[in-house]
Amino acid sequence: MASIIGKSVKRVEDKRFLTGKGNFTDDIVLPGMTYASIVRSHHAHAKINSVDISQATAVDGVVAVFTGTDIANAEIGGVPCGWQVDFKNGDTMKEPPHPLLVADKVRFVGDAVAVVIAETAAAAQDGAELVSVDYEMLEAVVQGPDALAADAPLVHDDVPHNTCYDWELGDKTATDEAIENAEHVTKLEFVNQRLIPNAIEPRAAIGHYEEASEKYTLYTTSQNPHLIRLLLSAFVLGLPEHKVRVISPDVGGGFGSKIPHYIEEALMVWCSGQIKRPVKWTAERNESFMTDTHGRDHVTKAEMGFDADGKIEGLRVKTVANLGAYLSTFSTCVPTYLHGTLLQGLYTTPAIHIDLTAVFTNTTPVDALRGAGRPEATYLLERLLDNAAREMNVDPAELRFKNFIPPFDGVDQPGYQTQVALQYDSGNYQPVLEKALDMVDYQEFRTRQAEAREEGRLLGIGFSTYIEACGIAPSAVVGSLGARAGLYESAQVRVQPTGKVSVYVGSHSHGQGHETTFAQVVADKLGIAMEDVEIVHGDSESVAFGMGTYGSRSLAVGGSAIMKSIDKVLEKGAKIAAHKLEVAETDLEFANGQWTVKGSDQSIGFGDVALTAYVPHDYPEGLEPGMDFSSFYDPANFTYPFGAHIAVVEVDPETGKVKLERFVACDDVGNVINPMIVDGQLHGGIAHGIGQALYEGAIYDESGQLVSASFMDYTMPRADDLPMFELDRTVTPCPHNPLGVKGAGEAGTIAATPAVVNAVIDALSPFGVSDITMPLTPERVWKAMQTQTKEAAI
Repeated sequence: MASIIGKSVKRVEDKRFLTGKGNFTDDIVLPGMTYASIVRSHHAHAKINSVDISQATAVDGVVAVFTGTDIANAEIGGVPCGWQVDFKNGDTMKEPPHPLLVADKVRFVGDAVAVVIAETAAAAQDGAELVSVDYEMLEAVVQGPDALAADAPLVHDDVPHNTCYDWELGDKTATDEAIENAEHVTKLEFVNQRLIPNAIEPRAAIGHYEEASEKYTLYTTSQNPHLIRLLLSAFVLGLPEHKVRVISPDVGGGFGSKIPHYIEEALMVWCSGQIKRPVKWTAERNESFMTDTHGRDHVTKAEMGFDADGKIEGLRVKTVANLGAYLSTFSTCVPTYLHGTLLQGLYTTPAIHIDLTAVFTNTTPVDALRGAGRPEATYLLERLLDNAAREMNVDPAELRFKNFIPPFDGVDQPGYQTQVALQYDSGNYQPVLEKALDMVDYQEFRTRQAEAREEGRLLGIGFSTYIEACGIAPSAVVGSLGARAGLYESAQVRVQPTGKVSVYVGSHSHGQGHETTFAQVVADKLGIAMEDVEIVHGDSESVAFGMGTYGSRSLAVGGSAIMKSIDKVLEKGAKIAAHKLEVAETDLEFANGQWTVKGSDQSIGFGDVALTAYVPHDYPEGLEPGMDFSSFYDPANFTYPFGAHIAVVEVDPETGKVKLERFVACDDVGNVINPMIVDGQLHGGIAHGIGQALYEGAIYDESGQLVSASFMDYTMPRADDLPMFELDRTVTPCPHNPLGVKGAGEAGTIAATPAVVNAVIDALSPFGVSDITMPLTPERVWKAMQTQTKEAAI
């Protein structure tokens, strides 16, 4: 039997999606179901003087109306943050409460004030429109740096200077000395703009209280149902965890925005308990814009110092991270543990220091968005390197080659210890850039670029050589980064008596193709058909526990948990096979779904061994029946995929419009289980990253109104905006997980954004343009050309 590892097997889950047979949260209809509409603040910052629900309760079909006062009287806790970051001086970060419904003052447009529950969704909306809230307007603060001003309004009265925490990482003394003594220093001040995730499926939640059993079920659009159950039970509603079931059925995309525990999830469960009927809430698209956690929003000053030979001597970074009005589940982790720790990049920089301040503002809370901290770190590094190359009149590719970390495999050579806490597992960085340069025909492009400039055309090429940390690993947490956290994954492999296999995994699929990839691993290792493998996920009652899917962790962590359980299956199977064949276990070898006595044609198949395990007539003495094993896999480290992405653009000198002509990417994600799925992940990630570079950006006005709260005002990349992506890869296996795999789902997003921006800046180099604020809209590009032209004329 030929191995199916490394084969582009078509996704088995796609049939139900393409034929409309998917089962999403909003598809679920329960007997006696009611519908909720949430009354949200239209103001970014205001005191609540009163809430009048009298007209709403009189609407035909309205079942109940609850306000923040009801939540406070029930002593319901707010949704918590799941990651503690301390101040530099050791003080605990500020974590103001995030109530399910606000009673005192609203802190961003979209803050929840009341919920109306009715027999129909239309009646609930009618009732919500009649809830009258008397507000006393307050001044709002929107931008991160503005929140630190001495006279800035306080988002939370008990949080001085709106500061959640300040944090640093690296050697400040060594870095300051390196920058001061550098032969050349490149400086860059920039905004990594706020983004809105826009998953195709809006968030939804159904709370269902069963009075007879006193059990609660939450159906929700979540990337990690077990974590939601834990937070909801233990920290918000105070319910016994064994009385709470969380089901995340098919989920239509997440990109990190469906990681957090949202107020609506706990609110629907609580409301169901109050009215003793199921309650469903599904977000309108404008609610998604306002209340799904946003991403990015860093304001940064960075300096990179070089010696006379172009070697990087130091990197100094000062960033203000805007966390929004409240802390989300992992919001504090993103700008610290997932951002500051990646500032080594692929380079041998000997001194690095980041000083970061996280602040509250009157905006939507910020949390993970595809890449989560790592795109911000890569953008910072890659923009500095391209600008430095231009300032020092050095080829940007050669500058990278000069500073790459030498090859190491993590086996014969130890992992690479960075200056910012992490130890890379394995890497060989020069080949990915060499291959990408060959793919784009770099020297030919430079010739063509020079000829185009003679004709008045503006062509540009931009580089991004990135590294990513995937699958958050507790043992990598050191020093000031915080305490060890449980970021393992679980897998149960249950072999049925007929040899069919059910696999219960804590990882959750919301577009990644787990039902295919995991089945490939199981089928290949057990020598059975993929059709004989069932993947079960998303139900806390079926799966013992799991940490969910985020940070490109599923195959490296969840797949490794599956491998551990498969090993246990094969170990027990060998005992049964040895008994049946009357030989020692050491005399057997397992391949192609059967145990064979070495050097003979005596064998027994996997299905026969499975049946024997459940019908143990002729069975090893002392061996218990059955073949069902569970495992937890706790990764020793992150995995570290890397790669080189190159963008080629042409800028219209008359309009500033950017045309992306080519996009070339060479990635190294370790061993590849399904190339088609990996390529698909990279395609989506690259499109996402291009979106940030050229099109996307959340815009608030000075009063805190989100003026980009619809697709009329928030631009998403379309298929006709993008070229055909040209992909290739190298393979440097991960040395510390049994599959040798690394993450792939976020790599494209991390690398693409700086590659595109660098390409545009390269195209505009005749104008002396060194930076443009993202997104690089035609207006901004055109203005940059005009400004530099005028300055040159003066």
